[in-house]
Amino acid sequence: MQRTIFEPEHEQFRDSVRKFMQAEVAPHVDRWREEGMVDREVFLKAGEQGLLCIFGEEKYGGAGIEDMRFDQIIVEENMRHGDIGFYINLHNDLVAPYIHKLGNEEQKARFMPGIISGETILAVAMTEPSTGSDLAGMKTRAVDKGDHWVLNGAKTYISNGILGDLIVVAARTDPDRPHGISLFLVERGMEGFERGRKLDKMGLKSQDTAELFFTDVKVPTANLIGEAGQGFKYLAQMLAQERIIAAIGFMATAQTAFDLTLDYVKERRAFGKPIGAFQNTRFKMAQMRAELDMAQTYVDQCVMLLNDKALSAEDASSAKLLCSELEGRVMDQCVQFHGGAGYMEEYRISRMYTDARISRIFAGTSEIMLEIIGRGLGLDERKLS
Repeated sequence: MQRTIFEPEHEQFRDSVRKFMQAEVAPHVDRWREEGMVDREVFLKAGEQGLLCIFGEEKYGGAGIEDMRFDQIIVEENMRHGDIGFYINLHNDLVAPYIHKLGNEEQKARFMPGIISGETILAVAMTEPSTGSDLAGMKTRAVDKGDHWVLNGAKTYISNGILGDLIVVAARTDPDRPHGISLFLVERGMEGFERGRKLDKMGLKSQDTAELFFTDVKVPTANLIGEAGQGFKYLAQMLAQERIIAAIGFMATAQTAFDLTLDYVKERRAFGKPIGAFQNTRFKMAQMRAELDMAQTYVDQCVMLLNDKALSAEDASSAKLLCSELEGRVMDQCVQFHGGAGYMEEYRISRMYTDARISRIFAGTSEIMLEIIGRGLGLDERKLS
């Protein structure tokens, strides 16, 4: 279905992003998957190309363009022509906004130039070994010592955990409040900040995921984001954008899997004819095409609502839920149509299948999304009981 949200300048930008991904990312994917992380240089090259934090202020090297459609294009072209393990979306759209939107002028002047150039790679640390989506159960602590905070705790499943130079760390600062959380900027090289093992995952092989440990880390007061104790509110403010960025990626990978499979079923023959000529194949491909178009339209509308600062938590959760579930169904069916070849690592569809399994888990599980949507309907047991 024709998409209507993009202007000519967006399509020109898409062409340049596609060329970048094909030239600077795609040729290295096999090596990155073997090594378990991308090269730092790819962030520097993305910075040179103007692909990092387009929303950043011009005085820091950004373009000053607050239009999520440009970020949407970067994610889509990376998924299609680059590599899902190149977490440019985490850097641009999940972590940098904490500094761009919540940071003070001193913090922005200190960190944004390196973030925009690619010299400073970003990560965010919320998940802990014993807590996932339940931030109220967070055990990492930070104690105010006047001119600095002392940070202790551990985080796990941290994307960009090895490459990250600047980490947004959530820590409990008010033990008497379930959501008494603050956000801190922890820098590479701070004494007491250590990285654990690079975790071996089912998919996303080229994306570095790690454990992080904080032992009496002295974090300067200047590295506190916003106000102390307001971290939970700040995290909630950013979740709608995080979930739309996730949904954009799910749709791009699902569409790519569909395209690969459409080519395959036209060429692969069984019983004397292409398998795409069988009614079962034709009907299932048609069903996927209809569902992909429907979901893409919803995501595109959510992007425009986000641009207008009118996207609700429920709508973002709906997009994340529906697109991650659709991606899972599409990947499964596409592997099935590839037959035995779909199970072979050498075929991209096999790698995409395992990469996609995390989609229904990160950025809030499908069950958490259902809970948010249900509560938005007024179906909250605390209010109804």
